[in-house]
Parts: sequence; structure tokens; C-alpha cells
Amino acid sequence: MHPTRAVARALKRPPPKSPRSNARLSNTASAGASVSSTIIHNHQSLPERPERPNFPCVDAHAARESKIRASFSSSSSQPRSSRFDGPEPPYARPSPQSYHVYHHKSPLPLTYADPLPAFDIAYETWGTLSPTKDNAILLHTGLSASSHAASTPSNPSEGWWEKFIGPGLPLDTDKFFIICTNVLGGCYGSTGPSSIDPNTNQPYATTFPVLSIFDMVKAQFSLLDDLGIEKLYASVGCSMGAMQSLAAGWQFPKRVGKVVSISGTARSSPSAIAMRFAQRSVLMADPNWNNGFYYDGLPPHTGMKLARQIATITYRSGPEWDLRFGRKVRDLPPPLASAPSDPQHQHPHHHQQHYHQGTVRKPALCPDFLIETYLDYQGEQFCLKYDANSLIYISKAMDLFDMTLPALHSINLKPPHPSPPPHEPHSHHLHPHPQHSNASRLPHQTSHSKSHPPPVNPPPHLPSLAEGLAPLANTPTLILGVQSDILFPVEQQREVADALRMAGNERVSYYELGGVWGHDTFLLDVQNVGGAIRGFL
Repeated sequence: MHPTRAVARALKRPPPKSPRSNARLSNTASAGASVSSTIIHNHQSLPERPERPNFPCVDAHAARESKIRASFSSSSSQPRSSRFDGPEPPYARPSPQSYHVYHHKSPLPLTYADPLPAFDIAYETWGTLSPTKDNAILLHTGLSASSHAASTPSNPSEGWWEKFIGPGLPLDTDKFFIICTNVLGGCYGSTGPSSIDPNTNQPYATTFPVLSIFDMVKAQFSLLDDLGIEKLYASVGCSMGAMQSLAAGWQFPKRVGKVVSISGTARSSPSAIAMRFAQRSVLMADPNWNNGFYYDGLPPHTGMKLARQIATITYRSGPEWDLRFGRKVRDLPPPLASAPSDPQHQHPHHHQQHYHQGTVRKPALCPDFLIETYLDYQGEQFCLKYDANSLIYISKAMDLFDMTLPALHSINLKPPHPSPPPHEPHSHHLHPHPQHSNASRLPHQTSHSKSHPPPVNPPPHLPSLAEGLAPLANTPTLILGVQSDILFPVEQQREVADALRMAGNERVSYYELGGVWGHDTFLLDVQNVGGAIRGFL
């Protein structure tokens, strides 16, 4: 054998084992077997891993998505835009059946962007326009409302202000011609992000321009021009509509006879901006939002549901939650309630009865308290009934609203001259021609009562707000606030009334309403809200 191969083979051969080594290996093997035996024994003695729990509130998102996908298949022959129709009313596109459409062919100048080349405004009317066209009232909506404020022959379903519009009601159709529009930027017939961009033949999505409240009002007055209405008897609005109502009287003081602003503001507060920002944040964090380009796929339904839950918290009040829900928990399904061995599956009445026997109802991580189930329901009902991009754009317009003079100047809006003072017996008490430059020096007549004194330190922006509101100096104005409102706290309505009076307006009627309904009082309190409107008009 070649010596090199012999050396290599010797190097590969393991060394001989000594008796001591054999004994050590034997002991090691025994120890290893013992350890293995112990591990196997311990493994067998471990309890089985419990099944992972199910969360119906989370599974609901997947179930909803499956239904949406199924609807895509069943409605593949329909235009894609029909899937985003709103709930009030169920508009048919592209041929509307229950509302009118005004098409504006010329460009609309915008506050923050290049002019909008053309636009549509959906609107509905009630009552009869007088031969002189002097009895028209423009009704402005909240953020997500449609033009369907009340039932009509073509759409008998109830509207969002059904009990306020009609013969003998606060907006009396025996006397007035009521007009309500879907705002520019909306999704219920008016041009908005879900509308088709004529340049691309695709939905605008987030290429749609950022709007202001003033832009929305200009679009509405283009409709009034088309209807031949030179001057409104009144501009009436609630919530965001209260902002629009003030903006209408400000932009067109000679075309608005009276202003009604209910649960609104002339300057969006940081707290309201924060609440709306939180809604936009959860919506835009939904992967389906896709930077706003979701019209060919799944809408951001989960983000919309969460955004609506946040919004609902701001629409009502803590005292109402206490009266309505307290700390009550949900009723469990009857089949589960019949299993008394599991406290989580007992009916609330049952676990109340067994409580003294030591049985405790097991809490659920999904909606369990009635207030949780209410928010869950509200979010579920809304998430597929409104366009997500419209919510983003319109809520942003609300945030941008600020009628202080410096803010108006910053967006190149110059306050127009006020309308001439009305010729009435007591008109000599008015300031005949208030000047913008001395609005802050006019007598300050507060809106506060003895039970609601003015703040110790008035807001520093009050003088500049009075200067900004100078065009409304001669316009009779009704301001309504609600003491339980947390979205537009009553201090903001007091602030508007004070600023108007500082600007020289002695025709300001200001009322504060009690109750526990919070911001939604304007929808529910027909007696007090309706009574104030009726008396003022």
C-alpha cells in the first residue's frame, strides 16, 4: 500500500476505546435515556393547549368583506358607482329618480385649488315658489346627510328633518319654498371624489381638490341663480350646515334675508378638529383605502365603521348614555341563556338572580356593555352607506372653517359690505353703516344670562371674529346652542352671538337649550328647536 494512503486511512480510523471510556459512555447513554424519559413523561403530563377563542366582532369584518365580494359578482352588470349609493334616499345612478340635478358648465373658483371645470348639485324642494320668488329658504345639511330632508311624492321615505318641514311645521311649506342640496364633495348626487373625472373617465378619488365651506356655498348659489332666486328669505343650517348658513350670509349679505345657525360655530375649535382627525386617521389606515383609489375594489369598510363609532360618541352626551344604557350588559342569545352551567351564557336576568349564589357573569372582549353594542351597530349601519373619500374631504372642510378676519385674509377672502339696514320702526337704534375697521370698538352686548355668565377671560380671538363677521352686521340672525353638546360646545354659539353683537348686529336672537341629546338635539327636539325657528322666521 502506498504510504500516503496508509497514513490517510490511519488518520480516519477512530482511536481505540479504553475500558474507562466505555464505562463513561455507558453512563452517559444511561443518563441521556433517563433525561429523555423524563422529558417524555413531563410532556405527557402537560395540560392540552386550550383552543384559541373566537371574537365575533373581529370576524364580522371578514364576513362583511365576503358579502361585498359576493355583491360584486351579483351586480357585475351594474355600473360600479351604484355600489356606493347612499341610504337616504337610495339614489339611482346615473339617472336620478327622486331628486333634481343642477349641472354647472362653467368653472367654479375654489379657495385652495384651481377652479373645478364643472359640477353637479343634487337638490330637492318642498312648497311653492312665490311669483316674486321671495319666499325661498335654503336648508344646509350636516356632514353626511343627503338632500332628502323630508319625504316627497317621488320619495315617500322619511327625511332627516321630516318633522320640521311641511304645512304648519317650523319650515312651513304653506308659506315657504324649501330647497335642500347635497353639498359639493358629497356622494348623494353632487360632484365629489366618487364622481367621474371627465379628463380621465375614472373617479376623481383623491385627485379631487380640497374644498372649503365657502366653495360649497358658492356652488349652492349657482343653483339659486339657475332657479332665478335673487334673494333668500332665510339661510338655515345645523351642525356643518350652521357653518354654511353663516358663510352664505357672509358671502352674499344682500342676497340673504335672515340667518339661522343651530349647533354650529364660526371657527372650528382644536377639540373638534382632533375628533375629526381621529376619524380620518382610522379610515385612512384601512389597507382597502389604498390612498383613496378603492373604487375598483373593496371600500375601506372597517375604517369607516371605526370612524363612525368615534363620530357617534361626539353626537350624543354622557348624561344621555347614563339614562339610556347605564352600565347594563347585552342580552345573550336564548339558546346560550339556557345553559346555566356557564355563567357567560346566562341571560342578564339569570346572572342577576345567581349573583348572590356566587356565580359571576364572565365578561366578553367583544361588545358586551349596551353602549358598546350601540356603537358597534351604528358603525355597522354606516360603513357601506357613505363614501369614505367624501367623509375625508367634507370633514377637512369643516376643520378649515375660520371666520376671524386674519384667517379670511389668509385665504384671500375680502369681507363684503353688509346689506343695508332693514327699514323698520326701531331701525334707528341700529348702527347704520358699521365699518370693518372699528368693529371691535362697537358696544359689546353679551349673549349670556345670569345663569350662564360670560367667561372670566373672553377668548383672545373674539375681536378678530367680530371683525370677520362684520358683513352680517345688518342680517337678523338666530343662534341656537345646546348645553350638552360636546362636538360644538355651547361656548362656541355664545361666541358667535357675542361677535355678531360686537360687529354691530342688534338683531341677534340667542337661545341655549337644555336636555341630554347633545349635538343631535337639532334632529330630535322638535318642540324647542322648531319653536325657536318658527318664531324667528
